[in-house]
Amino acid sequence: MDPLEDVLTLLETRSHLSARLVAGGRWAVRFDAPDGVKFNAVRRGSCRLEVDGAEEPIDLAEGDCYLLTRGRPFTLRSAPDVFPVPAGVVFAGAEDGTARTGQGEEVLMIGGRFSFGARAQELLLDRLPPLVHLPAGTRHAETVRWALTAIDQEMSNRPMGSTVVAEHLAIVMLVHVLRLHLAREPHAVSGWLAGLADPVVADALDCLHREPAKPWTVAELAAVAGVSRSALAVRFKATVGQAPLEYLTRWRIELAARRLREGGATLAAVAHSVGYGSESALSVAFKRVLGTSPGDYRRQHSRSLAASG
Repeated sequence: MDPLEDVLTLLETRSHLSARLVAGGRWAVRFDAPDGVKFNAVRRGSCRLEVDGAEEPIDLAEGDCYLLTRGRPFTLRSAPDVFPVPAGVVFAGAEDGTARTGQGEEVLMIGGRFSFGARAQELLLDRLPPLVHLPAGTRHAETVRWALTAIDQEMSNRPMGSTVVAEHLAIVMLVHVLRLHLAREPHAVSGWLAGLADPVVADALDCLHREPAKPWTVAELAAVAGVSRSALAVRFKATVGQAPLEYLTRWRIELAARRLREGGATLAAVAHSVGYGSESALSVAFKRVLGTSPGDYRRQHSRSLAASG
């Protein structure tokens, strides 16, 4: 896996598909603020997207898709003067996986949302703009079309296991949308996401993610990236916002936190797996990054699971 896939895995990314939306004539649907990242793709026709807090609406054409990365209410509509129907009412009447509104079938949309683990806000969502719009008319959109088509087919035909297949395809689509957003607008994001758009920094990130337990030096990372030690240090800091070895520390702690959430491994085993020679070394770094000890972190997570279960 590459660093983008690594982070999505670490954040326990899950997709949740909703019923397809078929609309026609004059129509408008008002959606509450989504829990997680909302996505929609226009498979047929066109409509307008209005997001609360955004300066301008966006006209969506056939083949367009978008991500809403903030919890903001939004409206999809055929025209600006149509009074919207609450989405809950529209989707409550869905039949055979399809909700309908208006008169006709000119518009077909598929969509859903992505949910993440506890660290998503800092590691991913805060790094993205509130709206990621991928127009169909760009060459970048072509690489996600096959995933959207496959999702649509699974949702339409409903073969055995269609929900599982479609949800996995949605994760694939998310990876491609984020990659293509980085390629199209490399300066629109910050942190490690911005580093993925810089080929030199991306090489270094790949090393750190592939072998996090290795005692990397900046000189070794620079050699892999094909630049000088000072050049890598400057570019890494400028894009990611952290020095390379500072980033390595934080990545190791994120990996350790995941292992602690998963359960059974001893602190010594967790420490060794992420490159620390002892429990005490892990504890010092863990508390510096997350503000709590590994043992307290594990206990807090266990209590949270018990309370929610």
